[in-house]
Amino acid sequence: MEGMVDHLAFERNNSQFDVDEMKIVWAGSRHAFEVSDKMARLVASDPAFRKDDRVVLDRKALFKNTLRKAAYAWKRIIELRLSEEEAAMLRSFVDQPAFTDLHWGMFVPAIKGQGTEEQQKKWLPLAHKMQIIGCYAQTELGHGSNVQGLETTATFDPRTDEFVIHSPTLTSSKWWPGGLGKVSTHAVVYARLITDGQDHGVHGFIVQLRSLDDHLPLPGITVGDIGMKFGNGAYNSMDNGMLRFDHVRIPRNQMLMRVSQVTREGKYVQSSVPRQLVYGTMVYVRQTIVSDASVALSRAVCIATRYSAVRRQFGSKEGGLETQVIDYKTQQARLFPLLASAYAFRFVGEWLKWLYMDVMKRLQASDFSTLPEAHACTAGLKSLTTSATADGIEECRKLCGGHGYLCSSGLPELFAVYIPTCTYEGDNTVLLLQVARHLIKTISQLGSRNKPVGTTSYIGRVEQLMQYRSDVQKVEDWLKPNAVLGAFEARAAKKVVACAQNLSKFTNPEEGFQELSVDLVEAAVAHCQLIVVSKFIEKLQQDIPGKGVKQQLELLCSIYALFLLHKHLGDFLATGCITPKQGSLANELLRSLYSQVRPNAIALVDAFNYTDHYLGSVLGRYDGDVYPKLYEEAWKDPLNDSVVPDGFQEYIRPMLKQQLRNARL
Repeated sequence: MEGMVDHLAFERNNSQFDVDEMKIVWAGSRHAFEVSDKMARLVASDPAFRKDDRVVLDRKALFKNTLRKAAYAWKRIIELRLSEEEAAMLRSFVDQPAFTDLHWGMFVPAIKGQGTEEQQKKWLPLAHKMQIIGCYAQTELGHGSNVQGLETTATFDPRTDEFVIHSPTLTSSKWWPGGLGKVSTHAVVYARLITDGQDHGVHGFIVQLRSLDDHLPLPGITVGDIGMKFGNGAYNSMDNGMLRFDHVRIPRNQMLMRVSQVTREGKYVQSSVPRQLVYGTMVYVRQTIVSDASVALSRAVCIATRYSAVRRQFGSKEGGLETQVIDYKTQQARLFPLLASAYAFRFVGEWLKWLYMDVMKRLQASDFSTLPEAHACTAGLKSLTTSATADGIEECRKLCGGHGYLCSSGLPELFAVYIPTCTYEGDNTVLLLQVARHLIKTISQLGSRNKPVGTTSYIGRVEQLMQYRSDVQKVEDWLKPNAVLGAFEARAAKKVVACAQNLSKFTNPEEGFQELSVDLVEAAVAHCQLIVVSKFIEKLQQDIPGKGVKQQLELLCSIYALFLLHKHLGDFLATGCITPKQGSLANELLRSLYSQVRPNAIALVDAFNYTDHYLGSVLGRYDGDVYPKLYEEAWKDPLNDSVVPDGFQEYIRPMLKQQLRNARL
């Protein structure tokens, strides 16, 4: 791979499993691995996709650089006749937030999910050829999570057969949509549908924003960028925008009408297509976010693991080598659970892809039985994985010591780009409260025909789980999947039941929900952690080829589950699922598992198959040649363009010469 001398060769030569087979397991299939590998190398080998200068560019230069890369990527996609899958991979490896993310990730799926066949035939060919560029204009200055509180209006005018899109207040301004600020020609705009004075709630409309000739905003449209965001380069390559409408007219047929329509006479009617189909798009987007969480976390873990093996501090005996930082137990106890989490999120993301396909198949057949569970499940997992990933990236920065704070480590950029994920597509706390509502409803329906399904099926055994006491007696008992699952199921069930019992004491259920919201969030987290643990265990029941691959995954699964048990030990003890002695046994095993993973740590991150270009980190280089590259990178900073800094003569020299009185400050 990259690099002349491999400073991590010793680590790689001592690994105990087939890394090439693990790469295929990580990718999901041999085909997925081959596509990913091909696209990663294509981007890495092309100087046009250089990104090491991103953090020193000013905002305008960074944005122009992003536009160039997006256009060049599209040119290569056309020239190489890449498939949709390959094109999406190529864009992801370019690794720079851009308007195309929203065009392909939100605008196109919205039209596919909510547009009629006729609307899809009209708009999708234009979008697929990028003859129009779209964004997703939902969030407003005054409302984000509360979509039903959106203020933008779309009032039907039966005289002209048009909708009048209007921003009645300052807080109704669209605020945050990526691609909106400077690039998008069109948007799917979410607004309150009003016919004959009646408000029918929020619906989607395709609205042209800018001229396709000179790119100027159309009459009645005020649009711009909302300004700099957190970080140096980071998300500042994206033109997150603000948008106001002043009685902008659009044809009636630009309302997305797959689920509901407005007739020529102005009558609001539901179509024969079930309304629940709209949720399919949401499930799709959230499962993508969960998969992306595993990618972001694995990048940070890859950097921190490689650097921890290169870095040596203390422990030198008789002038010999100092101890590798990765050999310190404190480093392992912080790093290896994150390595395990990256794999756990990967596998739960794979399962969510299957769930999405299953939900869509059922929706086509008008089977809505699994939809509420799928909706709650994707909401909860989006929240759990993105919060853990954001915290994990920051922990990896700390694990790299002072050098982790350098932009050249790649970690500040990765963190700044990733953290908005905790807010967009549903604030993480709000999503957990949605999960909690679903769990309370599931508990309340026990005994009726509505039996708990899918990830809530354990609630059907709630009476049994309320009596659960772990039978773990020795350290190795915690390696048994049933011992782990039993404890996690009982903890989740007992926390939900406790919330339901406390809620029943309130005469006003909504007041109770507000009062107990902290407990409800904790119950939702317990439920979501159970899902991730159970899906990791299910993955291990599959036929996994390759020498030692399954054994490594079993170690990581145990680390993930037992680390959570250790972290939330108070929960497991307070609910009576385990005893303090059993908690101590789990901790003892955890220490032993860290030692078993240690010889394979470098190979386990190599299995992510990331190029040095994609990692964008001097500390995470494949060849481990960190120090010469750090030194080299430092000299590239614009401040080092001159030996004497600009401003020395005006400000520093007068200070040194005691002549500040005469200086022009």
